Amino acid sequence: MTLQGQIDTLERLAALDAELASLAEELAVERDSFDGKKSQLAELEASLSATAESVQEMEKTRGDLIQEVRQMSLQIDRSREKMSRVRTEREANAAQRELEELRKLFRDREIEIEKLAGFIEQAKTEAETTTAKRDELLQEVGASEGDVTSHLGEVQSRMNDKQKNRQGLTEKLPATLFRRYEMIRKRLGTAICSTTDGTCSECHMLLPPMMYQTLMRGQEFGQCPSCVRILYFRPDAPAETVETQDTPSGP
Repeated sequence: MTLQGQIDTLERLAALDAELASLAEELAVERDSFDGKKSQLAELEASLSATAESVQEMEKTRGDLIQEVRQMSLQIDRSREKMSRVRTEREANAAQRELEELRKLFRDREIEIEKLAGFIEQAKTEAETTTAKRDELLQEVGASEGDVTSHLGEVQSRMNDKQKNRQGLTEKLPATLFRRYEMIRKRLGTAICSTTDGTCSECHMLLPPMMYQTLMRGQEFGQCPSCVRILYFRPDAPAETVETQDTPSGP
């Protein structure tokens, strides 16, 4: 293959690689977006599960406290009855202390029950909000899943076709040139550049005069000293020739 043939193949390969990179980015963005929604849905489900478990534990604790308050109420009644039967001041003082301790515990348990009731109500309200978000997102994911899957399949199919075309192009290039192209492409994104006026088309740096003169002969590739891409000479496009016609003069 002539040098010009290699240049043409490299240009087609670079254009194809740019298309593949664009398609890969499109594929990644759409997958990330859809996977993000599914991940968010899983987080909402986990939050609802944790909230339900927390509410269940708080309701159990609240039930135990209510039962304990009922038992304390009976103990307070017995303590009052006990006070009515005391005979000495010492017994009266002991019974009074016992009654006051029971009343304090009774009030503390009532406060705990009230706090738990507030926490339970707050958790249920938050669960309702989370459920609404979950249901809305679930509907959105369900409605778009078919379209997203179809589009992802189309993009992947286009990428597969272009990969086959790419394989055909790479087989036309000398192995050493292709390896050099791939090494630079993977590092910089693009691997080839051209010059028409002594500057690099990619990094726009001025080339050494001797290098430019060598490239103008069109016998070999060079390497840009600044961006290290594969460099070749591309002549200016020939200017369009404008044909003028004499218009007949008037009478």
